[in-house]
Amino acid sequence: MTEQHQRLGAGRYIDAAQAPDSTVISMHELSTADGAKVSGVLRVVPGARTVVTLMHPRQDLTHHVLVPELLARGFAVWTQGTRSVNNDIALVHEQALLDAAAGQVFLREKGFEHVVTLGHSGGGTLFAFYHQQAGLPAGERLARTPAGRPIDLAGAQMPLPDAAVFMAPHPGQGALLLRLIDPSVTDETDPLSVDPGLNPFDPANGFAEPPHSSSYAPEFVTRYRAAQRERIARLDAIARERVAEAAEARRRYKSTSDPADHRASLAPRVLTVYRTDADLRFTDLSLSPNERPYGSLLGRRPDLTNYGLVGFGRFATPDAWLSTWSGLSSNADFLRCAPALTAPSLFVELTGDQACFPEDATTMVDALGSVDKTHVRVAGTHFGGPIHDGAPTGASLAAADIGAWLATRFA
Repeated sequence: MTEQHQRLGAGRYIDAAQAPDSTVISMHELSTADGAKVSGVLRVVPGARTVVTLMHPRQDLTHHVLVPELLARGFAVWTQGTRSVNNDIALVHEQALLDAAAGQVFLREKGFEHVVTLGHSGGGTLFAFYHQQAGLPAGERLARTPAGRPIDLAGAQMPLPDAAVFMAPHPGQGALLLRLIDPSVTDETDPLSVDPGLNPFDPANGFAEPPHSSSYAPEFVTRYRAAQRERIARLDAIARERVAEAAEARRRYKSTSDPADHRASLAPRVLTVYRTDADLRFTDLSLSPNERPYGSLLGRRPDLTNYGLVGFGRFATPDAWLSTWSGLSSNADFLRCAPALTAPSLFVELTGDQACFPEDATTMVDALGSVDKTHVRVAGTHFGGPIHDGAPTGASLAAADIGAWLATRFA
């Protein structure tokens, strides 16, 4: 453990922490500024004056591993979903900000003295994006999504949180996919199409049979990453073409009132994006070295999971693709948003992370606009598991640092 970790009280972790018996739990449905419905769970322990809010753009965090850890340390916890929980096909991050804002308004109305955001994984960029937009004068907030759809952030109440905690945050859904996507796909309608010269799972390019670490030549890595950007750009062009088709159908319908034009304007034109589990660092552990195991977030065989149904950004409307999954078009990018985040900030890096690598963490911390910012490293994997069998979980170690950091600022 680092000296910085020890200074923050690394020994104060609680394995499998339990919420105090006196915890009061309530469920709430909230209305957003644009009329959507979102729900959340509030857990309060006696005397809690600070509430920590956990949120992710795509996942249900009701039973997040940090919930009992934070309650055991005397903090209230609010876990909330977006309107796209567990079904992100239409996830537009600008709308997710309105979802987050509804939760922030609710917590202020409940009378908590301090509200702290805690973003784990994709929740990190969601909250960085929220801090950025909430900190702007209403008239300077985004008025359109990357697809050109109007979004009324200016008309929404967006209370600014008092602090931000990040645990294993990756640089954003789009930035993540930019390095996960397989650039060897040559035909977007064929999941098996491949350019042999870019195939990351071909021994001719440096791939080794799992679980042996591959060894990709620097020239291949450079060419591969450039091709990843080119594939994202091609998909962006397809998405924008489909957005334009829908807009043209809406324009026609206004003048013709033809039901066929109306149907054409409503057709979602969903993108199917094949093979999105192919970051070279999953199979070549010499790239961005840390304590991660071989494999990806989805499994120990990226050469197989890359071809499977489950994966990031597999299905998306054109609006959702441009807003969430495009590393070239999305506004929800940690490095873009971080300079505007000036609240006290804690960044917890996990040493075995497979989504936030060491150089990512350093760059992201440096980008934060906070004067009061702390960067700690704890042993663990991306989802808070132990770095090896028998070790404390990364989540329990992170919780010790998070609890100590919060206590010094919001006792």
